[in-house]
Amino acid sequence: MIEKEVNPRFEDFIFDWDYKTYFLVGGYGSSKSYHIATKVILKLLEEKRTALVVREVYDTIRDSCFSLLEEIIIDLGIDDRVRCVTSPMQIRFPNGSKIIFKGMDKPAKLKSINNVSLIWIEECSEVKYAGFKELLGRLRHPTLKLHMILSTNPVSKSNWCYKHFFNDSKNGVNILDDKKLYREKTIVIKDTYYHHSTADDNLFLPKSYIEQLEELKIYDPDLYRIARKGQFGINGKRVLPQFEVKPHHEVITEVGKIKRCIRRVGMDFGFETSYNALIRMAIDDDKKILYIYWEYYKNQMTDDKTAIEIAEFKDTKELIRADSAEPKTIKFYRQEGFNITGAKKFPGSRLQNTKKVKRFRKIVCSSNCINTISELEELTFAENKDGEIIEDEFNIDPHTFSAIWYGLDGYEVSDLKEQKYSEEVYAKGKSVKKNNYNAYKKGGGVF
Repeated sequence: MIEKEVNPRFEDFIFDWDYKTYFLVGGYGSSKSYHIATKVILKLLEEKRTALVVREVYDTIRDSCFSLLEEIIIDLGIDDRVRCVTSPMQIRFPNGSKIIFKGMDKPAKLKSINNVSLIWIEECSEVKYAGFKELLGRLRHPTLKLHMILSTNPVSKSNWCYKHFFNDSKNGVNILDDKKLYREKTIVIKDTYYHHSTADDNLFLPKSYIEQLEELKIYDPDLYRIARKGQFGINGKRVLPQFEVKPHHEVITEVGKIKRCIRRVGMDFGFETSYNALIRMAIDDDKKILYIYWEYYKNQMTDDKTAIEIAEFKDTKELIRADSAEPKTIKFYRQEGFNITGAKKFPGSRLQNTKKVKRFRKIVCSSNCINTISELEELTFAENKDGEIIEDEFNIDPHTFSAIWYGLDGYEVSDLKEQKYSEEVYAKGKSVKKNNYNAYKKGGGVF
């Protein structure tokens, strides 16, 4: 018998397979993904199925969905029978069930998928609507009941998730008032099971985590509504509400006091109407503060002239992370003696990078960085013709923002929704009985 403690809020969800579609939305730390992963594993132990796990970007799956599923398999004590294969990513069960993983950024790979009876779309708000509809077409099996599970943190009401599952006011489609879901927590409409959760539903979160979520109310009210309350709708237009300017000497003093200071340099290339933007940054990883303390910002400059003006970087050997879309330019600077590399770019990276920067508690900019201040202090999201916010477009082309993105390549701000629990929390549920895969025990507990 397999025993696994679960949060009471998710107990009914884990064992419910009456509906075709399960839509889970909620704040950070609510344990949506954990319980979905548990639900999928138990189903595949019970029935021979092929399940497909999808994210918009394939490269993000290994460190998210795959590692989470693997972690639960180990916790359940079945890793001696359930194989987690990394190349290609696949999870294979003793009864012939398997989990395969695909990214919507590689649509050609979807064409080879057959007999998939269960699909989990993680961070479904990042998947394009066309991709969602294509996945619906891939959900087919001659005998087994079909299921699709979608999970997301709430985003703008202009996102297809909100329009499809709640209210498309433009086309006069009203399915469910999201406020009703926030009150009632679980609602079934036709063949769709709606589930809402917040960090309050996770009984094993540490107090410090809740306190961090509460702090969002001060420096990013929009993120507070999403992360803490788990509610749709971006009210504000400012991209970086936590951005502040301090005198240069104060910034340098604060940077000098950082115990484990992470230094980064980012560069965006430009010439005619755009700008060469080169930014020096310092990160206080403990306090989640980003400091911007030096900038270079010019246009109408050929590469050879720019190289002369930023020659100090040849002496310091600081690693410059730059726009990888300009390999010829990067090669030139390398030949000139600069330590420079291209930052990783992929479909959707613009939005992902914006989200990354927004996760800093504070962004402190030196008063000397006048161009950075000019671009970022009042940077706002662009709007479509209906007045809805476009989450990866802005009112201007902020070159300093691009330089920051590149400079932060490979660094991840600790994302509240992805923070690990304590080891003692993980230890709960590890002493499981595993003599019978088909027997489960419901209980109130971890995750």
